[in-house]
Amino acid sequence: MKTLLLGSTGATGSLVVRQLLVRGEPVKAVVRSPDRVSQELRDQPGLEIIQSDLSTATESDWNSWVSDCDAAISCLGHNMSFKGIWGKPRRLVTDAVIQLSQAVERIQNVSPFKLILMNTVGNRNRDLDEKVSLAEKCVVGLIRTLVPPHADNEDAADFLRVKVGQSHSSIQWVAVRPDSLTTAEDVSEYTLHPSPTRSAIFNSGKTSRINVAHFMVELITDEDLWNQWVGKMPVIYNKQ
Repeated sequence: MKTLLLGSTGATGSLVVRQLLVRGEPVKAVVRSPDRVSQELRDQPGLEIIQSDLSTATESDWNSWVSDCDAAISCLGHNMSFKGIWGKPRRLVTDAVIQLSQAVERIQNVSPFKLILMNTVGNRNRDLDEKVSLAEKCVVGLIRTLVPPHADNEDAADFLRVKVGQSHSSIQWVAVRPDSLTTAEDVSEYTLHPSPTRSAIFNSGKTSRINVAHFMVELITDEDLWNQWVGKMPVIYNKQ
């Protein structure tokens, strides 16, 4: 199974690339700057690097990227700088998910295409009755208004949840929701939940990036795990 990876030079995306290659899974990585990919990874025969800017990619580009892939993982995110948060493109994640989905529909692979979106626990799954306090709703509403990347994350997940839905002929999806991201050297035990078990604002948990990467790679390679979470928005925490 070949996986198209968006955001492969980021803190989590680079870990996904490494874990897929270790398992012998080929990866097609779309990057703006190939120099940001470590030489160790570039030397791996299973990695295909495509230099491109997603904001200017054409339909033909997207078609060629997905044509020989069976799955895609988006680890896209906004840089935590003034320009990255409030500058353009404000819909980086959403637009990429839409373009990717449309390309899959055009190519019409025989088997359902697996699409994994790295999202955030601060985004509620509106398909479920996830209880959130009034105070948290107010804070998240303020963040949604003042911090464009949060709205982008919400819109990207909502596109999958509402537009792609649960019975698409070509696409199956999972939106992975980690809590506060941390850095760790090794994969550790983690827990998975259909909905948050704590407040993302007032009692946040921790999720190491390497655990997020491990879970997403497991989803790609373990059919039973995929069937457990397909069409859902699992929350992942480091095990306490």
